[in-house]
Amino acid sequence: MKWFLIPLALFVVLAVFLGLGLSRDPREVPSPLVGKAAPAFSLPQLDSEAPFSPKDMAGKVWLFNVWASWCVSCRQEHPILVDFAKTRLAPLIGLDYKDKRDEARAWLKRFGNPYDFSVVDADGRVGIDYGVYGVPETYVIDKTGTIRFKQIGPVTAEVMQNKIVPLIKELQK
Repeated sequence: MKWFLIPLALFVVLAVFLGLGLSRDPREVPSPLVGKAAPAFSLPQLDSEAPFSPKDMAGKVWLFNVWASWCVSCRQEHPILVDFAKTRLAPLIGLDYKDKRDEARAWLKRFGNPYDFSVVDADGRVGIDYGVYGVPETYVIDKTGTIRFKQIGPVTAEVMQNKIVPLIKELQK
């Protein structure tokens, strides 16, 4: 048998897998949470200290957006969230991720606050429960508290118009 062919065959297989991996969009990473109940938590709101839990949104379709004042990509998606908030189509709740309260408040004051309110995840534990890969991330959560969509990275106008808004309208029926 020609033993030199084994390393060559392994290299070819490895190259094929690498090529397939590099050809995929990293924003299309499937989330194991889509189709499952949103993880439970209770966190203080950024401005009032009042506790918030996803249970408070029972019976509503809502958006949950993970953001931070230190996040460059959050600035990119922010105008789209501001425009979405003006439609009042669904509540938009923010998760201020691993941030300082004063910096988060100043950021929202500077760029506008699209959120009904934001909750503070100072240590990032809730982000871990939601499988946050990086900030920003956005979730559509249905009336029963089930995650129906996850956007990894900034929400674009196209994603908002072609995926998120139609999904919200469908879930609100």
